[in-house]
Amino acid sequence: MQRALRSGAAAVAASSGRIAPRRLPASPTHACRIASRAVVARTRSFASVSEPQQSSRDAVLSVLQHISSKREIQQYLAQFSSVSSQQFAVIKVGGAILSDHLDSLCEALKNLYVMGLYPVIVHGAGPQLNKLLEEAGVEPEFEEGIRVTDGKTLAVARKLFLEENMKLVESLWARGVHAQSVTAGALIADYLDKEKWKFVGKISHVNKAPIESIINSGALPVLTSMAETIDGQVLNVNADVAAGELARALEPLKIVYLSEKGGLFHGITKKKISTINLDQEYDGLMEQAWVKHGTRLKIKEMKQLLDDLPRSSSVAIIHPDHLQKELFTDTGAGTLIRRGNAQLTVEKLSDFEDIGKLKKVLVRDREGVDAEAVVDRYLEDIQKRPFKAYFDSAMEALAIVVPPDEGASCAHLATFTVTKGGWLSNQAENVFSHIMSDFPKLMWTVDKSDENLAWFAEKADGTVRRENDLLFWTGVENIEEQFALMTEFKQHGRRMFGDINLEHQLHRAADAATRIRDNAVRMQQQRRSYSTSSLGPRRPLPHACSIGTGQARGYATTNPNPPYGIKFQSKDWPSKVALIGARGYTGQALIDLINKHPNMDLRHVSSRELAGKPLQGYDKRKITYENLTSDDVRRMAEKGEIDCWVMALPNGVCKPFVDAVDAAGNPETVIVDLSADYRFDPNWTYGLPELVDRGKIYEARRISNPGCYATAAQLGIAPILEFLGGQPTVFGVSGYSGAGTKPSPKNDVANLKDNLIPYSLTDHIHEREISHQLGTDVAFIPHVAVWFQGIHHTISIPLSQEMKARDIRQLYQDRYAGEKLVKITGESPVVKNISGKHGVEVGGFAVHSSGRRVVVNATIDNLLKGAATQCLQNMNLALGYGEYDGIPLD
Repeated sequence: MQRALRSGAAAVAASSGRIAPRRLPASPTHACRIASRAVVARTRSFASVSEPQQSSRDAVLSVLQHISSKREIQQYLAQFSSVSSQQFAVIKVGGAILSDHLDSLCEALKNLYVMGLYPVIVHGAGPQLNKLLEEAGVEPEFEEGIRVTDGKTLAVARKLFLEENMKLVESLWARGVHAQSVTAGALIADYLDKEKWKFVGKISHVNKAPIESIINSGALPVLTSMAETIDGQVLNVNADVAAGELARALEPLKIVYLSEKGGLFHGITKKKISTINLDQEYDGLMEQAWVKHGTRLKIKEMKQLLDDLPRSSSVAIIHPDHLQKELFTDTGAGTLIRRGNAQLTVEKLSDFEDIGKLKKVLVRDREGVDAEAVVDRYLEDIQKRPFKAYFDSAMEALAIVVPPDEGASCAHLATFTVTKGGWLSNQAENVFSHIMSDFPKLMWTVDKSDENLAWFAEKADGTVRRENDLLFWTGVENIEEQFALMTEFKQHGRRMFGDINLEHQLHRAADAATRIRDNAVRMQQQRRSYSTSSLGPRRPLPHACSIGTGQARGYATTNPNPPYGIKFQSKDWPSKVALIGARGYTGQALIDLINKHPNMDLRHVSSRELAGKPLQGYDKRKITYENLTSDDVRRMAEKGEIDCWVMALPNGVCKPFVDAVDAAGNPETVIVDLSADYRFDPNWTYGLPELVDRGKIYEARRISNPGCYATAAQLGIAPILEFLGGQPTVFGVSGYSGAGTKPSPKNDVANLKDNLIPYSLTDHIHEREISHQLGTDVAFIPHVAVWFQGIHHTISIPLSQEMKARDIRQLYQDRYAGEKLVKITGESPVVKNISGKHGVEVGGFAVHSSGRRVVVNATIDNLLKGAATQCLQNMNLALGYGEYDGIPLD
């Protein structure tokens, strides 16, 4: 889900030097004196930050890039720093978090602090107080869910709260974070009901001065949930209530409640609720039978709080381990509660309240000097045929969907325009979800340079690319229908939709304006008079539909024959593939996958040893093995005979073939290299889709396929990188297919029987690859065993802090949520279960008794996800198909 609220200026860095822990004065008066002497101005620029401080900030940003994209990080940093420092966030910390998750809390706060973000922290200590009272023989008493606080209870609570406050402050100081206690003077209260609850307060006023002065001095304010009357009497207040009143006073972008559960859970499905948009969902939610007791009270309180705050504010309920993921990723990690905007739909232009506003929304951020006229014509056309428009009340996200014509089944998302705020505030997600509920079979187009390309790809079941445009679809399950759709788009691009596609019209207008400008320049250079009539009359584009008649040409008019045989009608369809080095096990596995792929046709297989023999197991055409030379490859590449070359050769062999393709000069030709030759070349894209930005692979034409050992090792370590306390060690064991087909002791079954052979115990090429890609040193110790295919890794990982197995497992589940080829298990995966499978299994998560080391297991089929399957993922992405096309998903 898209998270956060509004954008703004760049973030402001803060001091991050490590300082010995010391107690800070609690007096707000003293805090004001500190502020008056502060030498660190909040408004300083990045340029003034010292090199060590900038280095710390860069390190944090590097860690964040393992859980979010650079775009997400930049957007959220800009948004959070667009308001005054005390308006970034109020974070409520429960007592259980202080006792069980103090280290992870402080590490998360440290990272925010290093990036120049200053949350206001308020904590409770309920579990600790219950334990102390029980030990003192005092029976806790509650009335209507509120603790009755007599004098003895108040004395115990006050001492405990001060101790817990100082524990948190000192822990932050130990990490180089300037933090300061605020135990008096900030929360002013009256008695809630002195006779009923005794020393329990109801906050009447928040004194912001001590909080603001602490932040202005470059420190984090840490408040207890204790308040005072105007006469100085200390009163106990609920920490949730205190956080809410602080939020009302400070009006922050984010209010964060840290919880061990990590969010709110649906009472029937038991799944975590990702987002609640109160304006749209509150009434219906409160009518649900499972919304009762504490859940009902919490949702009601959140609504009352957000009703008092700017619409840009939101509440997040999150586990402290996932605080950064919640704040800096589109998907988030906990439960996001926000007011949102009401979702509206219309089916006639006359139903829009303000046509002028609609036109402005459709014009915004659109290219072309003629955009307004194009939008006018578009609205004239669209009202002549059925359509349905979806938008939020603020029109931050607007979509127009054209239902399928008679005889067709797939609706067309004709236009989808979203502001930056609409992306950040979840409006894009809300509108799209509404569309999908009405039109489960949908297609849409996106420019390949769109910064939200990955978001669109996640929504789709399949995709195909033509030049700079991509066509996505979802819900189209029939293979013939998919093939017809892709063929039509390959031939005609956005023109297949005619004038119902606004982007197509705008691009045409922009192109026409460019032609006019270029003609004018050329004619002026020739010293001739300029006349627009010289362009001749406008001619209709071929295949464009007539909106007025309502007879838009559908994609089914092209040849719908599925690509099972050899009768391909289009010159560039399907994609033509050549495999150099087809003799090995990986080559054979890839041939099997391409044979079943709906959009790829294998044209050439090269093997010196098998030259002249027929290729077995390929049904689309008869193919004979060839012994292609680099000159052969160059000639074929010059003629454009091949769309994608796959190099399945040993290390150090494929360079002449790559050079031959490069020499042909065709910028659209794709090469995927399965060797290690280009895995360290910055001009090539490293193709591990689960860890590399898929957008880069979309754009890539030279892709280095990761190694089998390296893929499993990286997937087994990546989610816990930010908690590394030392060098991980990978003990890897592969089946003998990993040793290749050339006879050696490592693939001699007789030699392997009752045996385990270690080799290359240091400086293995995969050790270098794993370390290079993860950005940290990793030790790798390979072995070969008697089974044929499959790899098992046992990975020992030192931790920088004490952690529990369930929390580590949650990190992995969150990191790989939605990844179709990565499975997280509680038990250790075994190699016999991965053989022949196309994914990776990661599990085990055994934590040493010290809590400072975890052992993770990972299994992978070295011939499939370790080589051929991953190669096909990369080919699909680079050639514009669905990433998992042709890959059997378990």
